[in-house]
Amino acid sequence: MRPYRLLYPMRTYLIIAGHDDEVNVMAADWVTVVSFRPFMVGVAIARERYTWRLVKRYGEFVVSVPNLEMLNDVWIVGTKHGPEKLRETSIRFVPSKAIRTPSIGGALANVECHLIDERNYGDHTWFVGRVVGSSYRKEAFSDDRPNPEAGFLAHASWTDFLTFGGGIYRAGE
Repeated sequence: MRPYRLLYPMRTYLIIAGHDDEVNVMAADWVTVVSFRPFMVGVAIARERYTWRLVKRYGEFVVSVPNLEMLNDVWIVGTKHGPEKLRETSIRFVPSKAIRTPSIGGALANVECHLIDERNYGDHTWFVGRVVGSSYRKEAFSDDRPNPEAGFLAHASWTDFLTFGGGIYRAGE
């Protein structure tokens, strides 16, 4: 057992970087909120990834929240490299609200980020972005909560994913 797998299952996200004809998408599990005020998120990206170069070049990225309907696209962008792989997907880009990097149409949510910091740790760079815009599907989020029936994906092992259809449980009640 690889020790980092002990932290799984982890939510799966898609990271979009680039502008115009130079856009790429990669799958990422290592994504988290790093601050609420201001709202910032971080993502770990291996330095040999094309998306890494685009984040560095353009200084922005989008964290997109896929659902079960997007599983084949998640697999393709998570296992293949370079922008050519996008021709094999059904990913449809839509304009973001606050940055030039596009968002993914049909995703449960898109979180638009301006790069504010980066640090190298081992074989990955930790990119931190200040959130400057977002969009989401109303049926996936209501009353400031995620709808577990929306098909949020979590990576369970190399080829296995799971969703959160079991409901929401409140502590302290």
